[in-house]
Amino acid sequence: MKTFKKELKAFKKQISDPKANTETQGQTEDETFSFADAMQGVKPLTQDKVEPDKRVELFEKSQQVSGRNIKHSKQLAASFHFSDMYQAALPQEGPMRFCQEGESTHILKQLRRGDYSPEMTLDLHGLTREMAKAELAALIHTARKESVDCVCVMHGFGQGVLKAALPHYLVQHPHVRAFHQAPQEYGGQAALLVLINMPRQNHQR
Repeated sequence: MKTFKKELKAFKKQISDPKANTETQGQTEDETFSFADAMQGVKPLTQDKVEPDKRVELFEKSQQVSGRNIKHSKQLAASFHFSDMYQAALPQEGPMRFCQEGESTHILKQLRRGDYSPEMTLDLHGLTREMAKAELAALIHTARKESVDCVCVMHGFGQGVLKAALPHYLVQHPHVRAFHQAPQEYGGQAALLVLINMPRQNHQR
């Protein structure tokens, strides 16, 4: 209560004494001026934040996308779809053999004699049809990539499921030039020697 009375008395004095009021205003103006004066000559801080180069950022993103596309393309190239419904007209007598239309039948004799030596061998023992198709497609894709024109595919004997299906799969693939029952040293009746069509720039035979 005493504090309130003191404040009230001071307020009345300020109203009744213009000089005191002027001094108070002067003090307010001085305070305002002092702050503004204190700010004079102060330079704003420069922006030191480094913005990333948009071009570099876009390039890195494009490289990532390109890498994914290449990987996806390779997966597609190695996942050729073989149909179980397709039945090719294959010989019913003698060794299993096939020659793509437009190829010389002489290559069948070369395969039979062992003139071509397989540089890659695929063993399908114990695989299901779906697994065998995936492995076969990957083999042909890899052979072309590595410039290997002759491979050996071992289907074994077993119940004869893969032995019967394998020739019909191979006929469907556009990069199979020919195949023949393998010579004895490469598996005989349990395997096929397959001749692969190389990319044009690598195809020398």
